[in-house]
Amino acid sequence: MILCHSITELRATIAQRRLSEGGKVAFVPTMGNLHSGHIHLIHEAHKAGNIVVASIFVNPMQFGPNEDLESYPRTLQLDGEKLAEAGCHILFAPSANEIYPQGSDNHTQVCVPELGEELCGAARPGHFTGVTTVVSKLFNIVQPDVALFGQKDFQQLAIIRQMTQDLCLPIEIKGVPTVRGDSGLALSSRNGYLTDEERAKAPRLYQTLVEIRQSIESGESDFDKLCQQAKAQLAEYGFTPDYLSVRRQSDLKPAEAEDSTLVILAAAHLGKARLIDNIAFALDQK
Repeated sequence: MILCHSITELRATIAQRRLSEGGKVAFVPTMGNLHSGHIHLIHEAHKAGNIVVASIFVNPMQFGPNEDLESYPRTLQLDGEKLAEAGCHILFAPSANEIYPQGSDNHTQVCVPELGEELCGAARPGHFTGVTTVVSKLFNIVQPDVALFGQKDFQQLAIIRQMTQDLCLPIEIKGVPTVRGDSGLALSSRNGYLTDEERAKAPRLYQTLVEIRQSIESGESDFDKLCQQAKAQLAEYGFTPDYLSVRRQSDLKPAEAEDSTLVILAAAHLGKARLIDNIAFALDQK
């Protein structure tokens, strides 16, 4: 695996690889502190292209005041070993100065209005502008044919798809199903913030989403009531919910009784960790 720290070096490396091997570049952007969910994305990238590129960049623009930018784990050496073992060909690990030479506050911004202002966007103002800005920049740097993102960040995936479409970027966006532990807990870099006691409680978030889905599949159509009851139950387990909502998959608007292609999305704090999860499903049309 080739490790690149500069944009110039990365572009030259990808160009040389394209020249010698041709084919498609499959790109997996990450913030590092990699777990088996990230490695699954690398394996899926091998199916999507023959040149696999990953990036590790802790993006300051997507962290709000009092969030965990400074404490977010930086584990580049270990991450590099995991990526190399998974067969990643090129790793791009730039500094903040390489990505934002004038500072992130003075950098051109890319935003997806409306879609980026609800759910996690409402709970973390400016977060998705940071995400779409850095992803659009990484897309321009890497120029991949396909980019892969986990479906655990369902809203983020929808926003990146919208951005790619709106900006006419010739990139296929591929969503990859959430990787979960045996307990059902979605794998996340921030799970490392959980204490042993909290880790035992954390799967309750996913279990709650499963119960809501089962109620809807059984005919319950008062989505607001279901979500309010579920948030109260999560609070009893020690969670502090940010949101819990049933939405349409197509545009993430609040779902109505006649909608059939749904996604239940949730975010909740448990100790120092902010956990997000979702379940997407379709009701049988009768």
